[in-house]
Amino acid sequence: MQRILRNDMKTILLSQRKERDDLLAQNYISRHITLNADELLSSHLIKLITGPRRVGKSTQALLMLRNKNFAYLNFDKQELLDNWNADLVMRLLDEVYPGYDYLLLDEVQNLPHWDIWVTELFRQGKNMIITGSNANMLSSEMATVLTGKYLPIEMLPFSLAEFFEWHHLDQKAILPEQRNEATVLEDDYLRLGGYPETVAARTLATSYLSTLFDSIIWKDVVKRHKIRKTEDINNMALYLLTNFCNQLSANDIANALNIGSVATTQKFMGYLHEPFLFYYMPRYNNKLKLMTKAPRKIYVVDNGFVAAKAFSTSDNLGRLLENQVFVNLLRKGYDPEKSMFYYRTRNDKEIDFVLRENNRVKQLVQVSYEMTSEKTIRRECSALTEAAQELHCNDLYVLTYNEKRTIEWEGCTIQVLPSSEWFQ
Repeated sequence: MQRILRNDMKTILLSQRKERDDLLAQNYISRHITLNADELLSSHLIKLITGPRRVGKSTQALLMLRNKNFAYLNFDKQELLDNWNADLVMRLLDEVYPGYDYLLLDEVQNLPHWDIWVTELFRQGKNMIITGSNANMLSSEMATVLTGKYLPIEMLPFSLAEFFEWHHLDQKAILPEQRNEATVLEDDYLRLGGYPETVAARTLATSYLSTLFDSIIWKDVVKRHKIRKTEDINNMALYLLTNFCNQLSANDIANALNIGSVATTQKFMGYLHEPFLFYYMPRYNNKLKLMTKAPRKIYVVDNGFVAAKAFSTSDNLGRLLENQVFVNLLRKGYDPEKSMFYYRTRNDKEIDFVLRENNRVKQLVQVSYEMTSEKTIRRECSALTEAAQELHCNDLYVLTYNEKRTIEWEGCTIQVLPSSEWFQ
């Protein structure tokens, strides 16, 4: 029986080695991450790559390890999980990958008690790269079990610059003859987002993203948390998606969807954040108690999901641009729990983004698709100048789709910039 088990497992590992080699043979765009791959690999700390499904976590790991001797285990494969035997696997890895220097564990959160096993491998001196698609599991458990023993790397869908690069354009150096193509691509990206597998087949993007959205809800939420009221969680996901960039409280959501318990609503909201699908940005207030009670603004990880699944009859270009700005701020390292907020002034004027650094407000940012009408200019500028006085911040911006100028308003200087330029 032991020999049969051993042979079965070796067959699985050999199959995964072929999968690894096939992936390595493909051509990929190098993602724009700030950390140096060689420096990462030289560290004995665990390299933890997190992010939503299908954004390129495994690809990033493979690019880091290309031309290195590394072993590979893919825990998104049920056959590996069904036949799991840790001691046997580690012995067989030495046969399948003789003398390997690195160990890549893909979607390791699918393995029960993975944290105990990884801790033991770390003690043995294994140089590991781990990928995972669950924010709560891979942040809280890594923080408690392996405090100070890992380096986090967060992956998101393609940025606009990466999207341009795929189309052989340099976003920072668009030539005059490329301007029309760049404008078309920028509008396309705003509407359909940047999931890697959609960039080469934009006509299939909404179909692909609809299927991916449903898969994330089923695999990473319903199945993982053993949810019986699947209709409730699905309705909530669609409701949040339709109300992206709006302010909602758990009470609002519970009432709108006839969910009897606010506690259940809060729990489901947490479940929908775990796979990096939705984010909830708090309202800025120096008093923590008041901040936690206020409604949060809802954002989704990629604009393409809005086109694929949301119930909407309009283009929502302003909200799409705001959501794009939010995701770009995530890429820049801003945290919606610590350094990124929205704000309402004493006169109830809304500021889209309050950016904080070292416990001080660094920038105030409004997002408006266009700034052509006097009404829009007055609304955005008066909100900024009012908030500037209340929060003692004079670094003020309005991010637009393609407008650029400076506005002097009530003693304040406001920079109006295309959002794409602001993030370069």
